[in-house]
Amino acid sequence: MTRLSPLALLPMLLFLSLFIGSGLYYQAQGVGFAFYEISAPVAILPAIALAILLAGGSLNQRVEQFIKGCSDSTLITMLLIFLLAGGFASVAKAIGGVDATVSLGLSIIPPSLVLPGLFLMTAFMATAMGTSMGTIAAVAPIAVGLTEATDLSLALTVGTVIGGAMFGDNLSIISDTTIAATRTQGCSMADKFRMNLKIALPAAVLTMVWLYLQGSEVQINDLEDHSLLKVLPYLLVLILAVSGLNVLVVLFSGIVLAGVTGLLLVDDYHVAQWAKDIYAGYTGMQEIMILSLLIGGLAYMMKQAGGLDWLAQQIDKLSRRNSNDGEQQRSGETSISLAVALSNLCTANNTIAILISGGLAKDIASRYQVDPRRSASLMDITSCVVQGIIPWGAQMLLAASIAKLSPLQLIDSVVYCWALGAALVISIIIGRPQAAA
Repeated sequence: MTRLSPLALLPMLLFLSLFIGSGLYYQAQGVGFAFYEISAPVAILPAIALAILLAGGSLNQRVEQFIKGCSDSTLITMLLIFLLAGGFASVAKAIGGVDATVSLGLSIIPPSLVLPGLFLMTAFMATAMGTSMGTIAAVAPIAVGLTEATDLSLALTVGTVIGGAMFGDNLSIISDTTIAATRTQGCSMADKFRMNLKIALPAAVLTMVWLYLQGSEVQINDLEDHSLLKVLPYLLVLILAVSGLNVLVVLFSGIVLAGVTGLLLVDDYHVAQWAKDIYAGYTGMQEIMILSLLIGGLAYMMKQAGGLDWLAQQIDKLSRRNSNDGEQQRSGETSISLAVALSNLCTANNTIAILISGGLAKDIASRYQVDPRRSASLMDITSCVVQGIIPWGAQMLLAASIAKLSPLQLIDSVVYCWALGAALVISIIIGRPQAAA
């Protein structure tokens, strides 16, 4: 049996203190790019050392445990997405594909609807693909191009993409989080979708109204004429994504078509330059890949050391304290959401957080008469909110890497996740929506 230990959570607290604390310190000193003074992949090293120190077994066994966390299949898939996303974004940018796509979009969509349109396009793509990561990889370069063609804020446009991607991922019936939530709670995907929609749709509508107000007076810079043929790589990515093809195949196909398009349409673009652009995309993902790898190992060590089990135990104790019958369901729903949120903060992976807390959530739901459809919805929505705003989460890191921003600069720009979080809290307080019998 895994021992329970709150000390196992200290490494994550140390990492956050060093990463966020150093950034705030240098920002107060007036240093430019303050949060890059001590980069996250370096700030996490003392945390890893502490985790190894706190772990049981010989030194070799502790290191092997860390390596096992780094070699998780889900993590490796994510790293491959980072690589291919970087390569596709770099090649598409180099051949003028991003500029052509932006020009086409701005020529069709009224300027005041650019941000709501970007949100809807991203949400549709994420719903079809079932992955927020692949969606962000494909759409974030377009968001960056929009800021170059307009006076829109870079953080705002990239935050809009993250929000749309999380909306679609949360509702998609082929998303990992949907599958994990419904399987752990024992309900159908369709029922969970209907429950989610009652909370997510109002948050999405509110977000689009806010985005419309933010972009209602947007000014478009003079756009150059671009060949519509250069839009083909993005159209291919969209079509293949909607068809349900594996995201790695989608991004690889995008790289191939973007490169071929460049060879045919761009003067002096040759195979060697194509290769250099792909590699440049790889190197642009270096920081996010290193950090994701190290966080995977650290999260696994905290789990093995009993930190996450200790968290689950404390939440279980908290849920049992409320003996007031009128408050029991609300207490149960709060405990379910809290379990997922804290697990997500520690693991930086929404699917893993749902799987870790799934058993506890089902037990709490049974004790407090929370419908399984409702508990599955609460778990998926909570993980969506947390994953969309934590600066060490993969979605935020990927978007920040493409936009060349610190992830901390994007936190308040992911408006949809904040709106969804508020809708979730309100639904728990007022006890709505309830599952239909």
